[in-house]
Amino acid sequence: MDPADILALSRAALILLLTIAGPMLIASLVIGVIIGLVQALTQIQEMTLTFVPKLIVIGVVLLLSLPMIGSALSAFMAELSARIIGR
Repeated sequence: MDPADILALSRAALILLLTIAGPMLIASLVIGVIIGLVQALTQIQEMTLTFVPKLIVIGVVLLLSLPMIGSALSAFMAELSARIIGR
């Protein structure tokens, strides 16, 4: 493998990481902002109030994005194995 292949694999791995973690992080960010606004408006300062909704939303988003995650991992593994074999 030359440096261009390593750079391409690194770029593909970073895009894969964003593809896998991105939807859950965005959902967590959105629900955190919404809960923070509700807490600021109602002046309820309970720290555990944000934990349960975030956990539920992240679980739902994970279940909904599992097919996308599986196909992204499959495509990355196919590319990686093709580069190892020396296509």
